[in-house]
Amino acid sequence: MVALAELIAYTDEMLRVRDFRDYCPNGLQVEGRPEVKTLVSGVSASLALVEAARQRDADAILVHHGYFWKGEDARIIGYKKQRLQTLLASNISLIGYHLPLDAHPTLGNNARLGSKLGFRVTGSFDTDSGPSLGLVGEVDPVTGVQLAHAIHQALNRPPLHIPGRATEIKTIAWCTGGAQGYIDRAAALGVDAYLTGEVSEYTVHIARETGLHFFAAGHHATERYGAQALGEHLAERFGLKHEFIDIENPA
Repeated sequence: MVALAELIAYTDEMLRVRDFRDYCPNGLQVEGRPEVKTLVSGVSASLALVEAARQRDADAILVHHGYFWKGEDARIIGYKKQRLQTLLASNISLIGYHLPLDAHPTLGNNARLGSKLGFRVTGSFDTDSGPSLGLVGEVDPVTGVQLAHAIHQALNRPPLHIPGRATEIKTIAWCTGGAQGYIDRAAALGVDAYLTGEVSEYTVHIARETGLHFFAAGHHATERYGAQALGEHLAERFGLKHEFIDIENPA
């Protein structure tokens, strides 16, 4: 068991939340019980995840995609009302870490995805939102088709693959989620391939014209691992009961 305030203070400091220019509040988003014994983690704070946490009598939910995004309608109506009403009625805290969780060097989405796919980290690349989010690394020489197959096997989701010029992929840059806009930076690094979660219309043309192998492996699929790793870390440190719940999402 741990005091909610202590849990938040520790995690905020570990993830260096003050260093990021993010699109949502990081840390405690909805306050519930003052102490945490049971923690549920997941990718996004959907109603399905909130209800699953309530069924498990969780004290807090830890997610990568929480609430209160910049530019969204601030009214608490419709699905937003249902989510918040369920949280508040159940006295469950909602804790969300977005960019800070992408960037953490061992528990972050990018670090965990790279580890799962067997990439060897050799560096990072800058973004516009604070500390470096994207990673750069090496992979045992592999064709684009072979790497696409390996991604499919590891993430249980076939990626979109735009073939590049290199016969074999030896170097790769990656940034999880909706980071297709960083493809220019990946190309400037001189790597053979770039992997992210999503794809836009323009991404395909840039990949073809730069000769970069491009893989879009799914926003949800590439970001399943940070919240899970963080939840496991917090459970071990504070003696909590923890369960990661993966709410299926094809996006």
